[in-house]
Amino acid sequence: MNILLTGAAGFIGSAFTRLALKNGNKVIALDKLTYAGHLENLNNISDKNFIFQKGCITDEHLVSQLLSKHEIDYVVNMAAESHVDNSISSPKEFIDTNIIGTYNLLNCSLQYYKTLSETKKLNFRYLQISTDEVFGTLGEEGKFNEDYPYQPNSPYSASKASGDHLVRAWFHTYKLPTIITNCSNNYGPRQFPEKLIPTVIMRALQLKSIPVYGNGYNIRDWIYVEDHCAGVYLALTKGTPGESYCFGGHNEISNIEVVKKICTYLDTARPLEGKKSYHELIEFVTDRLGHDWRYAIDDSKAQKELNYKRQFSSFDDGLASTIQWYFKNQEWIINVLKTKE
Repeated sequence: MNILLTGAAGFIGSAFTRLALKNGNKVIALDKLTYAGHLENLNNISDKNFIFQKGCITDEHLVSQLLSKHEIDYVVNMAAESHVDNSISSPKEFIDTNIIGTYNLLNCSLQYYKTLSETKKLNFRYLQISTDEVFGTLGEEGKFNEDYPYQPNSPYSASKASGDHLVRAWFHTYKLPTIITNCSNNYGPRQFPEKLIPTVIMRALQLKSIPVYGNGYNIRDWIYVEDHCAGVYLALTKGTPGESYCFGGHNEISNIEVVKKICTYLDTARPLEGKKSYHELIEFVTDRLGHDWRYAIDDSKAQKELNYKRQFSSFDDGLASTIQWYFKNQEWIINVLKTKE
């Protein structure tokens, strides 16, 4: 299939690009290359079925041109502003990309869809990548699933929820074959160092303080990025239009526990002189505004309907693999940071 993948130069987008190409698809990668999207993530891809186009999903002419020129079968929207802290300080960028951008992609996809033959219409899919944060926060018990009500608590999650509602409306009103996927916290190689795990790894390796919000007991469900992408691909190729599918890692861990796991691993892999420990770098800071307490996902629907399975059932195994990647690729992250200065 010919896939228009937006946000392809990002952390999750680049992982999905590799999976889609491996499965024999043609990928037309569209990315604005903002601070979290960078060509370094795609540098080692030399597949003849890969085409990169710099541009924004709000560009109606460009999106329409790409759809028609490349005879797109699947649209996968991974383009998003995604960092909660940034959404609190600069919410407009999130409105522009996550809401206006989604609207534009939907509108262009619908106009293109109308031109297709009946056979091509049967195969066409528009897939929206969303987040578990649209569901709000959980207490000590329970998990999010596809039927959980939307209760976003940050500008980021509110913008993603808005995009999801537009996708649902385009299916029910215009019959555009859409699918929504919601995932828990991703981790793995090539994640931009604003998120928790790469921040801790890089600051520890640089012997800088490791900031932890509040008391660090906020809980997240962690999914390895390749496991998430495998679920998205299943939803795209086997999912039912109009449906949504949740993907989780079944790894509920508090933020402070994640930080301590990384420090413990580093104490063994890269021991400091003088019997010092990386744990000494941990510094508790003022809590984030509107900080959700707990996220967790029940992905039994995806397991049952899509035969979804995870490669990394153990968070420790996935974390070790991630840390080892950063060990080997410190120059990558330094270069990425330099290009964004």
